[in-house]
Amino acid sequence: MISDVLAEAKDKMNRAVEVARDDFATVRTGRANPALFQKILVDYYGTPTPLGQLAGLQNPEARTLVITPYDKAALKEIEKAIVNFPNLGATPSNDGTIIRVTMPELTEDRRKEYVKIVRAKGEDAKVAIRNVRRKAKDDLDATKEVGEDEVARAEKELDALTKTHVEAIDEALKRKEAELLEV
Repeated sequence: MISDVLAEAKDKMNRAVEVARDDFATVRTGRANPALFQKILVDYYGTPTPLGQLAGLQNPEARTLVITPYDKAALKEIEKAIVNFPNLGATPSNDGTIIRVTMPELTEDRRKEYVKIVRAKGEDAKVAIRNVRRKAKDDLDATKEVGEDEVARAEKELDALTKTHVEAIDEALKRKEAELLEV
């Protein structure tokens, strides 16, 4: 019972760290990165669909991304979704078959703004990990068939697990901040 609770908590914490890393990848640096565009939802025949499922993304130059839709009818909707996506600052140009997206140079103020966004995403991930810890602790406290010593040992293990995952998020956050502030 205790091992099941700890295994489930570890799995959920690992997923929270992965989600945080994916979120960090969507915040742009000085380069055009296809991961920036993965979370853009396009209204495809009335259904919000991730851009990665509607088009191929290539990165021919450092600040340019080429989007090739699988369905040419979605071209206008893809372009509209890119323009309306917050915190991107990209300017798409449509030539009828592909969309070229040119990313502007980042100013120092814009870089600092991105750092704030990344820190907020990191804090959200830490909150998610703490919520997993709280639920696991409640589950451990609810176990009746084991002794108090085993529950106390499991809680220490849970605390160590929480600390490890929070540190992983802090490390990813530190790397992303350094990447954003690099000129």
